[in-house]
Amino acid sequence: MSQLPTTDTTRINLQSANAVNYWCQALNCSETRLRNAVLAVGVLPADVRAYLNR
Repeated sequence: MSQLPTTDTTRINLQSANAVNYWCQALNCSETRLRNAVLAVGVLPADVRAYLNR
């Protein structure tokens, strides 16, 4: 069972370790891939998901 984040789930906050852990788990990716995706397309989860799935 995944943990519910205590942060905003409408944007990916790379400054919060809890948020990074949540998004890595939710998007099934490494922290490096998550950070690179956010740098490439921004902080919106739908954009990051699409980038990671391409």
